[in-house]
Amino acid sequence: MKCFLRPVATALACAMLATPMQAQSLADTFIAAYRNSNLLEQNRALLRAADEDVAIAVAQLRPVVNFVTEAQQRVTSGGQDSLTLGFNLSAEVTLVDFGRGRLATESAKAQVLATRQALIDVEQQVLRSAVSAYLDVRTASEGVALRQATQRVITQELNAARERFELGEVTRTDVALAEARLAAARSSLAAAEGDLAAAREAYKLVTGSYPGQLRPPPALPRTAANLQTAQDIARRTHPSILQAQHEVTAAELNAERVFAQRHGSVSGTASLGRQFGGQTGDASSATAGVRYSRPIFQGGQLNALGRQATARRDAVRAGLHQSVAQVLQNVAVAWANVEVSSARITASQQQVRAAQTAFEGTREEARLGARTTLDVLNAETDLLDARTQLLQAQAALQVTTYNLLSSMGLLTVDHLGLGIPTYDPEAYFNAVRNAPISSPQGEALDRVLQAIGRQ
Repeated sequence: MKCFLRPVATALACAMLATPMQAQSLADTFIAAYRNSNLLEQNRALLRAADEDVAIAVAQLRPVVNFVTEAQQRVTSGGQDSLTLGFNLSAEVTLVDFGRGRLATESAKAQVLATRQALIDVEQQVLRSAVSAYLDVRTASEGVALRQATQRVITQELNAARERFELGEVTRTDVALAEARLAAARSSLAAAEGDLAAAREAYKLVTGSYPGQLRPPPALPRTAANLQTAQDIARRTHPSILQAQHEVTAAELNAERVFAQRHGSVSGTASLGRQFGGQTGDASSATAGVRYSRPIFQGGQLNALGRQATARRDAVRAGLHQSVAQVLQNVAVAWANVEVSSARITASQQQVRAAQTAFEGTREEARLGARTTLDVLNAETDLLDARTQLLQAQAALQVTTYNLLSSMGLLTVDHLGLGIPTYDPEAYFNAVRNAPISSPQGEALDRVLQAIGRQ
């Protein structure tokens, strides 16, 4: 009868030695997830839509020119009819709006900044999913290897029990116990293989392809020296807090813009027209004027709009306070989870050592007749459980550490130093911020759109 530990150690060592040089690392998984994410693409498009709100606000400050052509058939009571054809070119521009246009533009820019932070938060979600998928596959693979080794050892236990039964050293019950334990080991192996298949599918969803050989995870990333420092970093860098801050700015600007509607606006108009036919014959016209319009009575609508804007501003401010509180709580929970995972690893390592000693002692005592086959099988199961718990604790430490990094707002491609090109939100914004209408601006926008399409 061979020791249980040797087959397990051999299986894991062989698996590591068989890992090809091109095995995938956690960094490779991060990169694949970043490049494959449909969620990131969706939110990048939403950011570009927010960029266009700035262009729309800028365009509303520019002149509006309309061309109108009209044909009219007129029949008089005397039976005379006439056909009139007219062409008119009109232009209107807001001269003074008492700051509403500027406020609308600044509000749209603040909302763009908020949407950029939302995109960073989505990036963190994608990278967290990549960590989980990577470690789930590795843990499931190692679990399968452990259960394969267990099945082999229990098969050896069963063969030995049968030989000892033939020699009269054990009873038929001992053989039946070994057979039952082997069946349970096969069932556990099938379940572990199912877990591995599910983990591989989750990995494919995140990265776009099935995993090959995965390297052991790298050293844990640096986070913070203590909880207070981690929370201070989160206050400054977490995208949820920064997003809420920009949304507060946008809401305040929108409230100012609503109140500025009370002042009305000054606009200038000009038109050129040409009429053909009709009773008066052909005629041309040209007009120009300045108009000041200010609301006097609108049934309380302006007051309602003002109260609504104020309420929305207050709601967004409260949302900022809630975001800060939620982020700080998440940091504290993540910090506690890291400490728990570290303690679990220490305890699991002690458990493995104790279970190993217990198994070896039980096996030797069984050879001397002081222990039964059931005792050996139970000790073997305890050792397998201890090793499985150690694997799970090690994976949990990796996941909780990256979750802590995310709760601090630092789980990004740039902070991880992955060394790949990242999406540049400034490129599209700079191309559309002035509502391009000229050829050079349009060509710049075309280049940006082509670059986005290649990503």
